[in-house]
Amino acid sequence: MLVGPACLFKLNVTAYAAADPPPPALPQQSSLSFTQGFLLGQLSVVILIGAFIKFFIFGEPPSPETTASARALARRNRARAHRRSVSINSSSTPQKLHTQRSSNVLRTPTRLTTGTILSKTYYNVNSHQPESLDWFNVLIAQTIAQFRDDAHQDDAILTSLTAALNGSQKPDFLSSIAVTEISLGDDFPIFSNCRVHPVDDDASGAEGGRLQARMDVDLSDSVTLGVETKIILNYPKPLTAILPIALAVSVVRFSGTLSISFLPSTSAPHPAASSSSSLPPSTTPTTLAFSFLPDYRLDLSVRSLLGSRSRLQDVPKIAQLVENRLHAWFDE
Repeated sequence: MLVGPACLFKLNVTAYAAADPPPPALPQQSSLSFTQGFLLGQLSVVILIGAFIKFFIFGEPPSPETTASARALARRNRARAHRRSVSINSSSTPQKLHTQRSSNVLRTPTRLTTGTILSKTYYNVNSHQPESLDWFNVLIAQTIAQFRDDAHQDDAILTSLTAALNGSQKPDFLSSIAVTEISLGDDFPIFSNCRVHPVDDDASGAEGGRLQARMDVDLSDSVTLGVETKIILNYPKPLTAILPIALAVSVVRFSGTLSISFLPSTSAPHPAASSSSSLPPSTTPTTLAFSFLPDYRLDLSVRSLLGSRSRLQDVPKIAQLVENRLHAWFDE
C-alpha cells in the first residue's frame, strides 16, 4: 500500500506527540500559602489582643512610693529649669529705674531691705520658733464648714462643675459628661510649723530679696467627684463604636509645704513704645503668690467601670492615666 507524504507527516507528528510525556500538574502552593498566612494573621491578632489586655488593662501599676519619688524628682527638675530660664531672661533684659513722679506731695520712702523689715518686726529667722497656727486652723475650718453647708442648700456647685467639664476643653471623642457623685469630705486641713525665710531671687524687687512664709499642710479626708460619659470612636465613619465609662476620683491624702510671698510690682517698657515715643512704662501690680514646694504628696483613689453589659471594674491602667493627668494639671 502506498503512503503519501501527507500521511507520513501525520504519522510522525502523532508518534512524537505520543512519545512526549504529559506536563506535570501545578502544585497547590497558592491555596496552602493563603491558609498559612490567614492562620498566622489570626494568631498575631490574638497575641496582640492578649498582650494589650494583660499589660494595659490588668497590668499592675508601680508602687505609690516609687511613683511619688519619681514625680517629686520631675517637679524639682522643672522648678530648677524654670528658675534657670527666668535668670537668663532677667540678665539679658536690663532693669530700668523707676521713673520719677511729677508730684512732690508724696514723699519718697526709703528703700527697705529684708534685714530692716525683720529687725523692725523683731523677728529672727535663726532663733524664732515655728508657729502652730491653731487659730488659723479654726478660721479655715469654719470657712470650709460654711461652704459645705451652702453647697447642700442649692445646686450651684453641681451646675458649675457640669459647665466646666463640658466646656471648650472637652475632647471630641467624649460625649456629654454627667456628674454622678460629689462628696466634699468631713475633715479639715491642718496648717502647722509656719516660719519666715528670706528669699533672694530674680522676682525680688527690694534690695536683699523678699520674705517668704512657709507652712506645712496636711489633709486626710475623702473628697470625691464621680462622672459618667461615653467614648465615641468616629473612625472610619462617625459613631463606629461607643464605650460607656464611669469614673470616681477621690483625694484621700495631701501633704506638702505651702509658700506665701508678695511679688513686688515691676516696670517694663510699653510694648508699643518706640525709642522716640513717650508712652509710660507698663507696670505689673504687687501680687500675693501661693505655691507648693515640689516635695508635696497627693494620694488619689480612682474607681472605674467600662462597658454597658459586661463591665470591667477598676482597671489599673485607667487609674494610672487619670492620676498622671491630675498630677500634671496640679503642677501646671
